[in-house]
Parts: sequence; structure tokens; C-alpha cells
Amino acid sequence: MSRPLAVISLCAGLGKRTKVSMPKVLLPLCGRPLAVSALAATRALAPDRTVVVVHHQAERVQKVLTAHAAVTGPLEFVDQGQPRGTGHAVQVAMQALGDFEGDVLVVYGDVPLINTETLAALRDAREDAPCAALTAFFEDPTGMGRILRDDEGNFVGIREQRDCSPEETAIDEINAGFYCFDSELLRPALGRLSPDNAQGELYLTDVIADFVAAGHEVPTLEIADPSEIQGVNSLADLAMARVIMQERILFEHLANGVLIVDPATTWIDHDVQIGADTKILPCTVIGTGCRIGAGCEVGPFAHLRVGTVLEDGAEIGNFVEAKKTVMGKGAKAKHLTYLGDATIGAKANIGAGTITANYDGTHKHPTTIGERCFVGSGTVLVAPTTMADGAMTGAGAITKRGSALGPDEVWVGVPARLLRKRDAAAGKVDAAKPKEHS
Repeated sequence: MSRPLAVISLCAGLGKRTKVSMPKVLLPLCGRPLAVSALAATRALAPDRTVVVVHHQAERVQKVLTAHAAVTGPLEFVDQGQPRGTGHAVQVAMQALGDFEGDVLVVYGDVPLINTETLAALRDAREDAPCAALTAFFEDPTGMGRILRDDEGNFVGIREQRDCSPEETAIDEINAGFYCFDSELLRPALGRLSPDNAQGELYLTDVIADFVAAGHEVPTLEIADPSEIQGVNSLADLAMARVIMQERILFEHLANGVLIVDPATTWIDHDVQIGADTKILPCTVIGTGCRIGAGCEVGPFAHLRVGTVLEDGAEIGNFVEAKKTVMGKGAKAKHLTYLGDATIGAKANIGAGTITANYDGTHKHPTTIGERCFVGSGTVLVAPTTMADGAMTGAGAITKRGSALGPDEVWVGVPARLLRKRDAAAGKVDAAKPKEHS
């Protein structure tokens, strides 16, 4: 579409019904704040400008959303001041947009399930009209603004439920609250808004009424999936939104050739890459930013946290947690293990109960495990520790901080010390005089 596009995202709300201190638009949803999910949907439309209206904990909201610029694209922020309704919020945003001319798309930071395709269709529906509005049909529209139509089905207005007659209350077509405006007609209409209502606020819906009163046609678009406009006003709403978003994420991976054995018990965040032919077993949690290659196996009861990379054919088994860890091709950690800040070479085997003790109470330290290493069950590698290619530890070994195991060396004991040299080719060990290493 050739017309310029500006997006206005309304993120100034307090969110009292969540009963938590965090701003509602920052509540987590599958690895992203709510507002980031909504802005990700608009980013795919390549807007020329995106203005985010903030107020409650404005600095915190701005800091968090800015940190997600790779997902949202460039953002501009404007403080609404004392909020006085959606119409007032859009007034403030339009002032920030200055002399922008083109389409203005209004979205909400607490409605995270909206899809790019729906927003694109809403924009297309506007054509030469001053505005296009998104509508939906709800089985239970209680509390929602109703769409009013004349005998020929033409849109004639929006009525808030508290103002509806009994006949209007029975209408099941509701106002979704998403609009695409012509900027040149929106500005004067916003200037005519009045707080002459029970709340003493400026309503964006009054702009729509202004267009209808002036004889303009206002096209509407019925949303195909009403769940897209499900807002989050409480933590119960957040839980329901998570179910829908999680299903979308899982289905995308399934479509890409990832075998998810039990989607009902598998949690995968946004921004996770998984190669084809990888198997995800039940009760597995994979956090945002993880990268998993082809032909891997993860789970059951595994937890992959931010920064974890599994190269092709690597395996993470039951009750294994990994954070900021790279598993090389064909490397395995199958049982009861914590791997933090570790780099593990190809075809290494990490025995049951292994711990990379990466935190000294102040700083995190790395552990490096080379190719073909064998880490015995119950080993504690006190970081920083380095195991060269082919090195091995015996069961229960505890390395001291700064230990460096040489190629094909076998270390045992507490503290761990060199025992023998390993003959990797023959699968044997050569005798060597034991000595302690610090």
C-alpha cells in the first residue's frame, strides 16, 4: 500500500484489576511483554512511525519496550499526562506525529493477540473513508460497546452498554476498538471531542459518531477470530491469553517439522528457533532466545533458558537445566544436570548429576568442555574450569576453580587430580603418576 502509515499504541493504563505493581502492558506473555506482542503485529506492516502513549510508570515502560526494538521496530514515546480517555490519548499522539499525513492505525498495549493480517485487512477496508472500524460477534457481549446498524445493515454508530436500550443490549456485534483513520480527517474530529459524559472523558468512539453525523460512510471489518481482540485486564485474562499464544507458537513449530510429542505439557516462548526432525518430549520448557538445531532431542522435564544453543544432533534429557550454554554437535546431557555459562564440544557426554558451578556469589564464570569429553556422574566443575578434547572425570569428582584438564587426561577425586592419560583411540587409559592440580 502506497499511503504512509503511523501506528498509535495506547499503553498508559494503570491496570488496577491485575493487582500487581508491574504496569499491565509489561506483563509477560510467552517471553514477551504484552505490548511487545501487539507492536510486533504492527511492525510487519512497516509503519513509517510508531508512537506509544504512556503514563503509568512511564520510564519503566519506555525502558522495557525500547529493549525489544528488534521485535517492535523504532518507537517514539509520549506521556499522556493525566489520562482522560482514549480520545485524549489519541489527541496527544497526533500532536507528537505533527504534520504526518496518511493512515493512522490505533492499537492497544493490553490486547496482545491481534494478528498482522487482521490489521492489514482493516487498513485495506478504509480505502477513501475517514475511518474503518473492527467489529466482532461475541456469544456474551456483556460490557462491550454495541455496533448499531440501519435497516440496510449500514454502520450508524457505537453504543456503550450502559447507554443501550433493552433492544440494543441484545445486539451481539461489538466494537473491537481497533481503527484505521485518515489523518487529515482525524485531526479536526479530535478537536471537536467533548467530555460531556458520565466519565468526564474524551471518547475515541465520539470521533466515529462525528464522521457518521457529517454523512461519511464508515466501513467495518468483522474479525474472523474473536480471540484476537481478547484484552488483558486481570491475571486470569493473562492466563487465557497465554493458552492461545502458546498454541500459535507450538503450531508454527509443528508446521516446520518439529516433533512435539505432547503440546499440552510443552511451553515454548517467542523467538525460539528449532530445526526440523528435532523431538521435544513432554513437560519441557524452552525460553525465549534459545536456538536448537536439526535432529536434536529435548526432554522430558527439561528447561532451556536464555542463551542456550543446541547444535545439530545434541541431546538434553530429563531434569536437565541449561542457561547460556552451547552444546556441540552430538553432545549429550541426559540426566539430572545443571549447565550454566558452559561451552560443550561435539560428542561430549555429560554424566548424570553434573553441575557447572558457575556462580561464586558475585560473578558468573565459564566452563569449557572439549570435544569427546566424558564427564563422570556427580561431577562438580567449579568455574572457571577447562577440559581439553578427550578429557575425562571420574564419578563424584570436584574440580577446583581454575582447573585445566589436558587432552585425554583422566581426573578423579575431591579435589580432582590427574590420575591417568586416556588412550581415546583404543578406549583404554595409560598409567601415569597421579598428581594434584590447582
